[in-house]
Amino acid sequence: MTRPNIVLMVADDMGYGDFGLYSEGRVHTPALDELASQGIRLTQHYAGSAVCSPSRAALLTGRYPIRTGAVTPQEVLGNDRIALEEATIGDSFKAAGYATGMVGKWHNGAIDPRFHPNARGFDEFAGFRGGWADYYRWNLDRNGALEKSDGRYLTDVLADEASSFISRHRTEPFFLMITWNAPHSPLQAPEDVTKKYVDAGFELGTAIIYAMIEVMDRGITRVREALKTAGVEDDTLLMFTSDNGPAFSHRPDQIPEGVSPAESRFNNGFAGAKGSVYEGGIRVPMIARWANGLPQNVEITDQICFTDWLPTLLSMTGASHVGEKPIDRHDVSAVLKGESPDEQPRRFWQWNMDTPIGTTNAAMRHGDWKLVRPALDIAFASDADKKLATDYVEMDIEYKYHPENFTEVFDWPDPKKIVPEHAAPELYDLSVDVGETNNVAAENPELASKMLAELETWFEEVESERQAIVE
Repeated sequence: MTRPNIVLMVADDMGYGDFGLYSEGRVHTPALDELASQGIRLTQHYAGSAVCSPSRAALLTGRYPIRTGAVTPQEVLGNDRIALEEATIGDSFKAAGYATGMVGKWHNGAIDPRFHPNARGFDEFAGFRGGWADYYRWNLDRNGALEKSDGRYLTDVLADEASSFISRHRTEPFFLMITWNAPHSPLQAPEDVTKKYVDAGFELGTAIIYAMIEVMDRGITRVREALKTAGVEDDTLLMFTSDNGPAFSHRPDQIPEGVSPAESRFNNGFAGAKGSVYEGGIRVPMIARWANGLPQNVEITDQICFTDWLPTLLSMTGASHVGEKPIDRHDVSAVLKGESPDEQPRRFWQWNMDTPIGTTNAAMRHGDWKLVRPALDIAFASDADKKLATDYVEMDIEYKYHPENFTEVFDWPDPKKIVPEHAAPELYDLSVDVGETNNVAAENPELASKMLAELETWFEEVESERQAIVE
């Protein structure tokens, strides 16, 4: 068996309920549904974080994102960066002789050229380096050169770029990441596709989101056609996942008139959404097809996390990890082929805006048990600190439309915050309560205490590593 090409597709803010397969017919995603029927479907698959930059850092490095320095999406402040001493999955595949490419969203070092995808293991890059882009008024970074929008819908542009990469590298092994922008805000979609969902009875905001997903699904069809035309589809491991759960709220500048800032679309019965460490924020779909190497139409229930993919893909291709730092790895290649692991490893998550705080919105999972430190209502310490956040939003918008005006990140202090006393930890048995409706911490005090201690020890370890990073 020859080593496969790899095409790793990552949607942006897409949950289980956004698949036709899992949405009870709400969303039209024939390409994804077909891919799922032809490959493996992972039902306990977890993102690296509840939001995009740290989650992507986990996927790229195989390490918990706090370790890497990529802790939150604020790219104009440099908080999205993966530290320079970290190696990426692109570095490893490039060293193994693969042509490496990324098409779409980067968001792990948007401004400084030292953090550009071309400097982090990717031979080719065509996309945008920040956290979002206007779907019609985009700026495309092509290997460091900026191209202004020609009016095409951005998701279609990314499909074209991905297809071109496949065609150009069809005679050599390649590793391609397609990091779709959909369905991340701003909420923009072709009117004819949106109308179909409005006519079906969906509120306008949800209709636009579903239309954005459908256009992305069409792009996936084009990627598969490119693989077929190149004669490499069955020799390619084609994967699809999302960076975190669905966004149920959007900034006012990201939604059209007549759309509510808060959306509540179907999320398969999970609690929480993007930004939350409940299942709705971190449990994300993963489907994978490799006709010559993986079973077909199989559902796998074992727990797999973003940090597992780097060692797993290296194992499946015979490539080696080039980084010096130990990865938080679990090679799950045997699991993908139907073997059960000896035990389910412990998993950890934490996220809040700005500097990580271990007492809020953190979780760990071991086996069927999940411990949650609930999110706290963190307030700004002063009006000046609140203004820092407001000013950031203004800079964020300016960067998205005029990235040429930004040559370095802003050296701002983190806004000071008032952090309440931590809430009592919650404990859930996911084998019977995947919706996290029944907190059983009071009935299992010893287990809750033990898991809390493990979570606290983990956080101290990763946070101390983050603080040691020198840029």
